[in-house]
Amino acid sequence: MSGVLVTGATTPIGHALMRALLDDPDCERVLAVGAEAEPATLPGYGSGRVVYERADLTRPREVRRLLFGPARALGIESVLHTALHRSAIDEGGRVRALNVESTRELLHLAERHPTLRRFVLRSYGDVYQIDPGRPVLISEEHPLDFSSGAPQFVRDRREADITVCTRMGLSPMRIIVLRCAEILAPASGSQLYDYLSAPVCFRPLGFNPMLDLMTIEDAVDAMRLALGSDANGVFNVPGADTLPLSEVVREWGRRGLAVPGPLLAPLYRFRTSTLGMEFRYDLNHRRFHFSAVLDGTRAREVLGYVPSHPIAWPSGGAAVLERAEPRSKAEATK
Repeated sequence: MSGVLVTGATTPIGHALMRALLDDPDCERVLAVGAEAEPATLPGYGSGRVVYERADLTRPREVRRLLFGPARALGIESVLHTALHRSAIDEGGRVRALNVESTRELLHLAERHPTLRRFVLRSYGDVYQIDPGRPVLISEEHPLDFSSGAPQFVRDRREADITVCTRMGLSPMRIIVLRCAEILAPASGSQLYDYLSAPVCFRPLGFNPMLDLMTIEDAVDAMRLALGSDANGVFNVPGADTLPLSEVVREWGRRGLAVPGPLLAPLYRFRTSTLGMEFRYDLNHRRFHFSAVLDGTRAREVLGYVPSHPIAWPSGGAAVLERAEPRSKAEATK
């Protein structure tokens, strides 16, 4: 991966990825892409190994200029696309343009590029369908969420994911889609982080689902391994922490309160309207009722990814349950 183009480079995940790439002797140069005019805090900014380009990825002309201008001049070989809208309450055409259309255009032009050989999409475990009739341990063959009532936050991520997946085996490029567990960190688009920002956290009475959570460090490890791999395909990327919702609340130092399910949606709508928070119960309804844990077997066997950075819980605790990786596909469905 002698040269890497990173979209979303000015986000917290982008900063962590930039630091990891600069520490990697196999990475000779990084073309960092963001919306800010002057990214003074960008790791490596101003050094000979990092070139920063401000670009509006919702504009096809800007994407073309980026790829056939700086990326071509620098001999960039890999694209790591992480730039999706992080807010769950923002909706509309502009949001979809960044989430879906920019992904489609970036991949379309990358396939026609003289130096690009690899495309990696940071996707989300949110794209999977969660219901009581499906296995708790989710493999890459698990059905995606095609429910008509899914919020745009989910629909856009699903469409971007599928857009890239449909080119696997047809594209001249190596393509990897990383379906990551939720990153529990500020400014990362984490719904759960916003949920835990309240002193009292409500959950549905009678339900205590298992959640799969990860750190920025583990997400960066997975992306770096994908950039160095010649593999094609979809990979689930679990985190090091798998624990019940009630324990997540306790480890975060919050007070949990179980209430009847029908009260949760209006409670959190009121919270959003009065405090301006972004947690949406309609977006989290299924995973607050039914457990869903990503099976990382394929990522471990093909990419060499093993989650190794647990969450630093404010309570000083650790993950309540140790992840048990299945030894076979059959075991994954039990």
